[in-house]
Amino acid sequence: MPTINVLVEGGKASAGAPLGPALGPLGVNIAEVVAKINEKTKKYEGMKVPVKVIVDSSTKSVEIEVGSPPVSALIKKELNLQKGASNPKTEKIANLSMQQVASIAIKKFSPNNFKELKGAIKQVLGTCNSMGVHVEGKRAAELVKAVDSGAYDGLIKSALSEQE
Repeated sequence: MPTINVLVEGGKASAGAPLGPALGPLGVNIAEVVAKINEKTKKYEGMKVPVKVIVDSSTKSVEIEVGSPPVSALIKKELNLQKGASNPKTEKIANLSMQQVASIAIKKFSPNNFKELKGAIKQVLGTCNSMGVHVEGKRAAELVKAVDSGAYDGLIKSALSEQE
């Protein structure tokens, strides 16, 4: 089955490049596919999101799988930033709370990627560090040890229970 992988802005896919030219030869209704993509990605408005379009050549049916945006895009959206720091070692451009970090981790969290939410939180902290974003007023890298030691287990537990 032909598969098309594209990166589209949430809710703003169009029949133009790269989707239209890739879907045209497959004989599917491009407008219908674009409408489905926009419906499935509207919650990611303002962010680029990976989309996989799987076409069954014999029936012309289409399956659409939407990935989650990169962690950096989720952080930028949370803080309303255009970009990260040009020199994250010396520049602090914003500050997140651990609650916000947990929220971002849950949006990105997939049981296939992490056995537990702590791993996703540490990924978010690492991305914050490389963007010049501090967490709780500290360099994000400093908080990884605190997460490992269990200092934020209560916050993680409550963040998970809010999602259920």
